[in-house]
Amino acid sequence: MLNVPFKKVHGSRNDFLLIDHKDLPSSFTYQQKQQLTVLLCDRENGIGADGILFVSVGGRTDGVMQIFNSDGSEASMCGNGLRCAGRYILEKTGKDQVIVETLKADLYVKKYHETKTDIPFYQVEISPVLFEPTSLPMKSNLEKVVNEKLDYLSHELTFTAVAVPNPHLISIVTKEILLSEEQGRIAKYVNGENPYFPDGVNVSFVYPIKAGEVFVNTYERGVGFTNACGTAMSASSLVTILQGLHQFEKPLVVYNNGGYVQTIVHNQNGKQWIDLIGNGTYSFDGNVEVDMEKALMTNLEKTYHYDEEELQYQQMEKKAKDVILSVFGKEQI
Repeated sequence: MLNVPFKKVHGSRNDFLLIDHKDLPSSFTYQQKQQLTVLLCDRENGIGADGILFVSVGGRTDGVMQIFNSDGSEASMCGNGLRCAGRYILEKTGKDQVIVETLKADLYVKKYHETKTDIPFYQVEISPVLFEPTSLPMKSNLEKVVNEKLDYLSHELTFTAVAVPNPHLISIVTKEILLSEEQGRIAKYVNGENPYFPDGVNVSFVYPIKAGEVFVNTYERGVGFTNACGTAMSASSLVTILQGLHQFEKPLVVYNNGGYVQTIVHNQNGKQWIDLIGNGTYSFDGNVEVDMEKALMTNLEKTYHYDEEELQYQQMEKKAKDVILSVFGKEQI
């Protein structure tokens, strides 16, 4: 039996298990990580989570984050996960800012001190920003897809395709679309067998609430509709600006089903990147025993609960739900 210590963490209720590589056997393989992720993330028979953050402290950078979605697929990046992993690495190193190695880029994370709440907030870099369809990948005859109609998806909506670096397809929509089944139809089509997105794609629907505020609902590739997706909220912020609904270098509040974050989109010297600012909350520490050969999980033990953190986040979440209720007539989309 393999004993696995972990932390249950979340960014905007996008929840993960955080596992330190040092607590796994040195011989633990990529395939075993996939198997462990599917087993532990199962919300009915496992612990339940959107994915696992495998984190190492030290190395070429201050630390490494490798993320697997609940279906066992590896994600190139995750903004909500990076805030949680970054917090862990910051605490382990005692530094004010760290560089974290991810699958496709080395990204900075730092504690955010300007928040008006006691909740631990973290600022993370989301980059690079790529518009070439091949970067998603997406099959298209266009050099880039920005505010374009894609008739195979909808005769009414327009879409923007961007990788940051994981792939996103984004549409600015009306309240009626956001409350309809159209979201699920589109998202499931591009994440099933189709000739346009061979690897699937994250799909976000963005509703502008008022100046400086938007709501984003995201279908994550390999997960489904989630409370929040950090890179999706970042990419959606960029698309909001490209549509003339906000400005570069100005903070944007992004509401989601799990709370809210703040983003700042930068555009300097022909380069674009996004600062994603939000919580990196610890829920509880635990241990679990796993039989990898039989794919069985036993003896789940929760060893420490971060009750004060959770209470603080619930209060923040309530404020977000009040806003969503006032706009859509319901607390969750």
